[in-house]
Amino acid sequence: MTETTEPPVHRTRIFADLTPLRSSPDYRRLWFGNTVSWIGQGMTALAVSLQVYDITGSAFSVGLIGFCSLVPLVVFGLYGGAVADTVDRRKLGLFSAAGSFSLALVLMAATFAGVENVGLLYAIVALQAVCFALNAPARSSMVARLLPPEQLPAANALSSMTSTTGALVGPMLGGLIVGWWGYRAAYTVDALTFTASLYAMWRLPSMLPDREDGREDGGARKRASVLDGLRFLGGRPNLRMTFLTDLCAMVLAHPRALFPVVAIVWYGGDARTTGMLVAAPALGALLGGVFSGWLGRVRLHGLAVLLAVGSWGAAIAVFGLTRHLWLGLLFLALAGCADTVSMVFRNTMLQAAVPDEMRGRLQGVFIVVVAGGPRLGDFLAGSVADLTSPAVAVVGGGAACVVAVSLLALKWRGFARYDARDPQP
Repeated sequence: MTETTEPPVHRTRIFADLTPLRSSPDYRRLWFGNTVSWIGQGMTALAVSLQVYDITGSAFSVGLIGFCSLVPLVVFGLYGGAVADTVDRRKLGLFSAAGSFSLALVLMAATFAGVENVGLLYAIVALQAVCFALNAPARSSMVARLLPPEQLPAANALSSMTSTTGALVGPMLGGLIVGWWGYRAAYTVDALTFTASLYAMWRLPSMLPDREDGREDGGARKRASVLDGLRFLGGRPNLRMTFLTDLCAMVLAHPRALFPVVAIVWYGGDARTTGMLVAAPALGALLGGVFSGWLGRVRLHGLAVLLAVGSWGAAIAVFGLTRHLWLGLLFLALAGCADTVSMVFRNTMLQAAVPDEMRGRLQGVFIVVVAGGPRLGDFLAGSVADLTSPAVAVVGGGAACVVAVSLLALKWRGFARYDARDPQP
């Protein structure tokens, strides 16, 4: 009797691909450390906001916290990318993480000492933003060195889960801890969470930037130029499109600033309704990461970005037409899911199509876009709503996003043909 061999069964992956966590201990430690520290930072962000309001009783003073973090992120984002292309990225990541840890200790010590000074809180927030601006380009540039190219989409999906988990779980835990045990406990927990990130950075191997000839430079390497990075980006249409499409979504179709008005005017709700509107895109983004197993099979990354950003705009526009809360929350969640898909492929293109000696500077530009784009979107949405109505601002912004992405796709047709098997910047 002749034995027959059954053909292998190819199962369709539904949930997030955990291969990067299994294959690379260094990446696994880095991912875990980032996840824990993101939750701690989310806790601290809420705790600082609550403490500033307790001290001043001023909503304007609370709003200044965002300004104190935005300016260092924009200013030092590009500089941090240039530094990451000059020095050992492992050392830069370790030193900047140590800086964040030290600031968390200062915040904790000041609270235990009974110091209630708004200026001190602003200064700590600004310095934490500087440390993040130095750390993020180095950390992001490391991923492409720790994993093979085919695992980058899965790694970026896992990274999206890190940031969205921090955005959802961090403030929730922060509110509970502050309510039960006060600010001291929240800041102490934040300081403890940074030890995971420090340990992950400590265990990494040395990671000097690679030159184009494949060699690593040591101390003789000249400092990388921010302008060289911008010139490189200007001559690479596919990479340039990753930023332009993201700006279409974040500037033209970003209704976050209108959520308090929308909650009352459209849905007859209150602060709890506003919280649900804020949480819906984050929840959708988290679910997009959880059910991201299919992303690894996509090869036309440029086309996927165009469709995802177009879907974001369409979902926001339909949200602007709804007057039923649960339907509105559904479309906001769909927008968040589309944002995760866009982010995964945009980050993968930045990691795969950029030479290692330029990765830090391109990640620095990414930080500036991510930090500045939503703020411009808030300003635009608020201005249009004041001049017309919230409905016009939301629906018009979503439609404008779809139109703008379509025009970009027609202008640079090669972007839709970008193939992950042959990444061309």
